[in-house]
Amino acid sequence: MNWLDNIITFFSPEWGARREAWRQYGENIRNYDAAGYGNGSANWHVTNQSAEMTDRYSRDTVRARTRDLERNSDMLNSVIGAYKRNVFGSGFSIRAKTGDEKMDEILMQAWKKWCKKQNCDVTGAQSFNQIMRMCVQRKKVDGGVLILKRYTNQGFIPFQIQIIEVDELDMAQIKPKSVGNKVVGGIEYNKWNRPQGYWFRQYDIDGSLQLESAYVDAKDVIFYFTKKRPTQIREISDLSSTVTRIRDVNEFMTAVSVKERIAACLSVFITKTSPPTNMGREAVSGKGNKASYDGKTIAPGMIRELSPGDSVEVVNPNGQSTDAATYIKLMQHMIGAGQGISYEATSRDMSETNYSSARQGMIEDDLTYDEERELLIEVMDEIYETFVISCALAGIIEKEDFWENKEKYFCHIWTAAPKRWIDPAKEASANKIALNTGQKTYQQIAAENGRDWKEQIDETIEVLEYAGSKGLDMGGVIFGNDYRNQQKQSVQGNDRR
Repeated sequence: MNWLDNIITFFSPEWGARREAWRQYGENIRNYDAAGYGNGSANWHVTNQSAEMTDRYSRDTVRARTRDLERNSDMLNSVIGAYKRNVFGSGFSIRAKTGDEKMDEILMQAWKKWCKKQNCDVTGAQSFNQIMRMCVQRKKVDGGVLILKRYTNQGFIPFQIQIIEVDELDMAQIKPKSVGNKVVGGIEYNKWNRPQGYWFRQYDIDGSLQLESAYVDAKDVIFYFTKKRPTQIREISDLSSTVTRIRDVNEFMTAVSVKERIAACLSVFITKTSPPTNMGREAVSGKGNKASYDGKTIAPGMIRELSPGDSVEVVNPNGQSTDAATYIKLMQHMIGAGQGISYEATSRDMSETNYSSARQGMIEDDLTYDEERELLIEVMDEIYETFVISCALAGIIEKEDFWENKEKYFCHIWTAAPKRWIDPAKEASANKIALNTGQKTYQQIAAENGRDWKEQIDETIEVLEYAGSKGLDMGGVIFGNDYRNQQKQSVQGNDRR
């Protein structure tokens, strides 16, 4: 209360109480319950800050804890594995779309060659697919990863990529390279908060001495991370909202494991009657014809005589494996929901699903994975465009109009690896109906199966022609009885003519 209310309350407690009651009523009707500081929210103190101010002081700690769980938690690795399998999986195939079939074939063959580890990786350790899988994992755990374009003479074209962890950004760098820019978190920005360059820490060969930081232009760096707020300029772990819950599960499982191990061990205590039955000096000294149990263990089938008055009490603690299973299942549901994927995707437990529910779960999960694929494809697009420019510099592309029409030569399509069918008969029937009713095109169905539709038609024609040369009709085998009947009717019509 303010000073006026204090005076009123002093002279008239009734009117002071009424004023306070009406004031509290006014607060309740014009505020949100979520903003109240009642019993449930008394210690919930928060502030509104920019994304960078919120993330800056927690970023390194969250990343370190998430990496620790990555090394030691099977539950966290089930989430990471689900994302790796579904976002990148077996990889993407590419088809160049320059409009020149000969040039398309040259580019696709060059890309296939460049994707080998000795050509695409500056370290020569990973192929392009392996690098992309690692980037998906590092983005999920660390929040982001940096892909540097390196122009070397180690491959068949002067272009390779280098993967740098976000730890290598020099947080101590404050002086920008260009006047008017600012350096925040090791990244140099212009007045529009657009990255102009990146400052990386440098070490000597054994890593013990830090050298002067190296500056790399932004055009040669791809920062692969998810931006969730307009003021966010750096990464934060995608798993930040679930790491505490995963750690709770690990601690719970450790406690349950210890308890179950104890429960699996048969232990006994010897209880003695007091006072002892011996008389005289033996009773005082504790000596007599008494059995000693020090160091003794229980063996199967053993028979042992106890001292008079001694009895055995068996220690048999109750386990809680049933409660643990229920608790862990609930936590897996919550962890999966926090990451936008289903319980079945992380636990691989399909005991509570049927075909329809499994399909619905896959559809919802795919919507989550599509967001990650969209970001990953943007990264691969930029890598491919730099690859095409390097092919032109290396003389692989011999076109006079390349530098005037670069966008034409950049055109391409990524095709994801196909997903396995849950029920092939139902999936094939659905595709046939969708094709016959015009709901899907042949190109769409081929793309869903991870195939290029032109290559698929060429292969089908090759099979039919080869089978025909051997006197075998494969049309009915491939296209079914309808095709065979149609061919017979066509032959009969020609004979009548």
